[in-house]
Amino acid sequence: MTTVYPAEKTAIITGAGSPRGIGRDLAIRLAGKGWHLGLVDRDAALATELAETFRQEHGIKAVAVETDISDPAAVDHAGSIFEAELPPVLAVVNIAGISDPTPFMQTDIARWERVLKVNATGTFNVTKRFVAGMVERKIGRIVSLSSTAAQSGGGTFSTAAYAASKAAIEGMTRGLALEIANTGVTANAIAPAIIDTDIMGGTITPDRLDYFTSRLPVGRLGRVDEVSALIEFLIGPDAGYITGATLNINGGARIG
Repeated sequence: MTTVYPAEKTAIITGAGSPRGIGRDLAIRLAGKGWHLGLVDRDAALATELAETFRQEHGIKAVAVETDISDPAAVDHAGSIFEAELPPVLAVVNIAGISDPTPFMQTDIARWERVLKVNATGTFNVTKRFVAGMVERKIGRIVSLSSTAAQSGGGTFSTAAYAASKAAIEGMTRGLALEIANTGVTANAIAPAIIDTDIMGGTITPDRLDYFTSRLPVGRLGRVDEVSALIEFLIGPDAGYITGATLNINGGARIG
C-alpha cells in the first residue's frame, strides 16, 4: 500500500512530563522537527509547561492533558481534547509506565494488578483510543515501550510483575500489527535495557552506577536521546515496512 505522509503531523506521547525521561526527550526532538504534540502525563504542571514552551519556541500546536492512562474514561477525555485542538493523529508513542522491584514471592495481588494496569492496560487504553482513526485515514504509527525485562524475566531493578507487564505489551503489539497490517498503520515495540532515567528507584547516582554498568557489555548506561532517535525513525515515513517487531536497544545486555 502506498501512502502519502502528511505535512501536518501530530504525535501523542504518554509519560511526557518527567524532566529526565524518554518521553520529554522525544517531545523536544519532535517539536524541533515541526510535529504537533499531544502530551499525556500524571503531572499536569510539567506537561503544561512543556507544551507552552513548544508553542512559543517552535510555533507548533501542543496540548497537555493530565491523564491516568489506566482509566479508559480519562484516556477518552484526553483524546477528545487532542482531536479538537490538534491536526489528525499520525503517531502514538506509549512511554508512560511504572517499575516495581518487589520479588515475586512478596508480590500481592494489589501490587501485581497495579503494575499490569498502568503498564499493559494503560498502553492498551491509549492505543485503542487512537488506532481506529489511523486505520480510517490509512496511515499511522504506534510505538510502545517494552523492556529487556520482558525477554529475560526481570531486570537489574524490576522483577516479575514488571516483566509480565512488558511482555504483555509485546504480545499485544504483535497481535495488533497482524490485524492492521494492510491498512497503512504499523505497530512496533522497543525494548531498552538500562537507560539513564529515574524509573529505577530514582536517579542512578555514582554509588549505584557500577552495579548497573557491570550488567551492560558496552560498559555504560543508555541515553534517552538514543531511545528517542529510534522512536523518531519508527514513526517516520521510512518505517512503513516495519511492523510487529520488537527492536532491542540494550547495550548488548541481551543478544538475539
